Amino acid sequence: MEGTTVRRPHISAASACSAALLLAPLLTACGGTAETDSQPPSTPKGVTAQASSSTSVHVMWEAAADNTAVAGYDVYRGKAKVKSVPAAKHMIDVDGLAASTDYTFTVRSKDAAGNLSAPSRAVPVTTQATPPKDDAPPTVPARLTGAAEGSRAATLSWGRSTDDVGVTSYDIYQEGSRIHSVAATGTTAKLTGLRPGTVYTFTVRARDASDKSSADSKALDLTTESAPGAPASTAPTGLRTETGKEGAEFTVDLSWDQPDTGGVIPAYQLYLNGKLTTTIVWGGTPPKGRAAYRLNLAEPAGTRYSVKLRAKLPDGTWGDFSAQPTIVLAD
Repeated sequence: MEGTTVRRPHISAASACSAALLLAPLLTACGGTAETDSQPPSTPKGVTAQASSSTSVHVMWEAAADNTAVAGYDVYRGKAKVKSVPAAKHMIDVDGLAASTDYTFTVRSKDAAGNLSAPSRAVPVTTQATPPKDDAPPTVPARLTGAAEGSRAATLSWGRSTDDVGVTSYDIYQEGSRIHSVAATGTTAKLTGLRPGTVYTFTVRARDASDKSSADSKALDLTTESAPGAPASTAPTGLRTETGKEGAEFTVDLSWDQPDTGGVIPAYQLYLNGKLTTTIVWGGTPPKGRAAYRLNLAEPAGTRYSVKLRAKLPDGTWGDFSAQPTIVLAD
């Protein structure tokens, strides 16, 4: 007796794989499973908590590591999460606290897959007592000096400030943003995580228990060392600003030392708060040595700007940015 042949529809390997993918989204190939990130980041180290005032605490920590990338950090007061910050931030102010009260803070890192590190070491801190009537901010920190340490760090030092009640901390600013704080007993700070071959502008403000801050100290420009094999910096240096007023408008007089680019610099781009404001093109022969430019601004008094510029290089590309001093328009 002749056997019966059963014909089954032909299914290609590609079609079978597609079907498997539809049925099991975690499959990355027929017979394989997708790699999932189940490894948590490392636990943040170097956690400190400083009572900035009677109602706030400043928490700082060192960067954590992960097998893919750290996505952010969660800050806890006791067992309650009070703040979440992106991976680039390693400090935060926790406000709304009670005066003369004991607290503990911990920090946990997290990655994009939602994995959380173990809690850091719990750091105790006691908020300051409610301050007496405090009408005046501290004096401006004087004699700000510093030096770059290699390509990724810098050390700053400054003179002590005074206050009618008492200085509680010093805050270090870069481009108008606070990047570090130290207790009033210290007048030095080491900054890490900087970029190689980059110009930075730092200022320091003193703060008191009423959270009143002094004006900025004199700005300090520092340039980190270039990475091995990197080309020389093409950033303008020695950028200085002077504000004034003409009629209803404020004036900002800028001056800077031009970089050595191997040729004439025909133009500069000027940025305010990180946005291109104008392109400076010389009407005649470009200046040599130190250059100057006046900017007019019709903004209200008290407006703050960070200022930076970069040169147009002989090959037509734009060079490295200068340091970024902060200016305040004042009558």
